[in-house]
Amino acid sequence: MKKSILFILLACISLAGFSQTTNDKAGRIPSVMVKNIHRQPFKTDSISNHGNPIILSFWATWCVNCVKELNKIQTVYDDWKEETGVKLVAVSIDDSRYTSRVLPFVNGKAWDYEVLLDDNWDLKRAMNVGDDIPYTFILDGTGKVVYTHKGFADGDEEIYFDLLKRIKAGEDISKIK
Repeated sequence: MKKSILFILLACISLAGFSQTTNDKAGRIPSVMVKNIHRQPFKTDSISNHGNPIILSFWATWCVNCVKELNKIQTVYDDWKEETGVKLVAVSIDDSRYTSRVLPFVNGKAWDYEVLLDDNWDLKRAMNVGDDIPYTFILDGTGKVVYTHKGFADGDEEIYFDLLKRIKAGEDISKIK
């Protein structure tokens, strides 16, 4: 009996390891067509940062906490880029009735981010982002999602920066909650 339980346990562990290693796209940005800030088509699987970390933040112009998060990060973004090489991609989920407001809004805030428009919510659905925004993903230098966070509270930006420094130092942060 003990041998059969041990055998089943080992088989499950082996299969779990096999399924994780054979799915190359697991934990990566899916390939979805959205628009850039100038309303030109943009394929999301082309997002990269030359081996440096990426922050992917889902937000909307009407979301107070989203704007608060992106404003807070903007104040330290130059330092973050210098120390970690990070790139922030802000994905607006404003629907098609309001996407014309996004560019003036971003310019008014002087955000130095790459901004994408996901007005049909294709990327939002593909990445299982719910209605709780901001919804933030941190990707390591290989483009793998290693951290996710819903909402925003003061101090979250410090957590992000700590994680970015750890990624840059080569640490695996994928187990951090």
